[in-house]
Amino acid sequence: MAATATPGMHMAATKLSIYSSCKIFHFGTAWPGSESKEASCARLTSSNHISSMKPFYQSLISIPMKSNSIITKAMSEASESRPLPGLPIDLRGKRAFIAGVADDNGYGWAIAKSLAAAGAEILVGTWVPALNIFESSLRRGKFDESRMLPDGSLMEITKVYPLDAVFDNPSDVPADVKANKRYAGSSNWTVQEVAESVKNDFGSIDILVHSLANGPEVSKPLLDTSRNGYLAAISASSYSFVSLLKHFIPIMNPGGASISLTYIASERIIPGYGGGMSSAKAALESDTRVLAFEAGRKHNIRVNTISAGPLRSRAAKAIGFIDMMIDYSLANAPLQKELSAEEVGNAAAFLASSLASAITGAVVYVDNGLNAMGVGVDSPIFNDLDIPKNKKS
Repeated sequence: MAATATPGMHMAATKLSIYSSCKIFHFGTAWPGSESKEASCARLTSSNHISSMKPFYQSLISIPMKSNSIITKAMSEASESRPLPGLPIDLRGKRAFIAGVADDNGYGWAIAKSLAAAGAEILVGTWVPALNIFESSLRRGKFDESRMLPDGSLMEITKVYPLDAVFDNPSDVPADVKANKRYAGSSNWTVQEVAESVKNDFGSIDILVHSLANGPEVSKPLLDTSRNGYLAAISASSYSFVSLLKHFIPIMNPGGASISLTYIASERIIPGYGGGMSSAKAALESDTRVLAFEAGRKHNIRVNTISAGPLRSRAAKAIGFIDMMIDYSLANAPLQKELSAEEVGNAAAFLASSLASAITGAVVYVDNGLNAMGVGVDSPIFNDLDIPKNKKS
């Protein structure tokens, strides 16, 4: 089990000023976020045995918008068998596989941190072309600042697996991908092979997280989207979740949980979020409900999805208007603050825990309440109304 993972955690609302910054490669939602202290070194293992022995001082990465973040407060206990006071999120003895971690700032990374803070062992699947960069960054201690958990320990990633969730098994991989130099040196990276590798290495898992999406034509209006572009978005962003659950569910312990990430464009018009991505997110949410029934009845596994608000990430910046979407959320959401990746991670930890044992088939909104709004209150139409504003503290 993860030696540096904190044995249990409380979800506490702690007000502090942070600056969020997100980076992402192929993985993460199509919108798709740390503390200063000297940290001890922790061993990171991957398929190539990663170890980090570099002490560090964490520095904050600044962006223009300052926010108040809700972070996870981990509470250390001398004995894993000793009950924690209050109402803790306790994932000690659980093992999680997070598909879609390729850097240290996206939602996938934040979910991994929250699960680790609650005591879970962390396994990750990284897109094959990003694997070398990710593992190199881990070895060099580049992510050490981001690995720090609330109790001062470092998140340990027990193993990193190469993964391309677009392909179910080796027979699905076309010749040009097999010959692609970005895949050279990696093996057993289709969904079926990764599930088999995890079974051989660890036997079983308790938590499955789908944190990946890709729409090659996302910047195109739907009317201009090609059939191939549309189907590629569906394949990478929604069917990949079906495939992951299909292949991992035989090794998931009863009572386990599966979580994916969606976006409000599944049910509302977001101009500029094209290429079939809105359709893919709608499919993902529909599949969540169907899979909740099937996985619940057959395997006693819960299936939920988190509809996360806009976050600054490389993928989102590539679309070109993420800053506008964040500004829009700040102006119109009931909670006028910038969303942090940690808040999404904490919601995932709750959904993965026994505290959410009766929650399945749900779309859980973590977006400062923007989903509840019917109009944009920053419109000039409402200038004469006394619209409440956030009071600065």
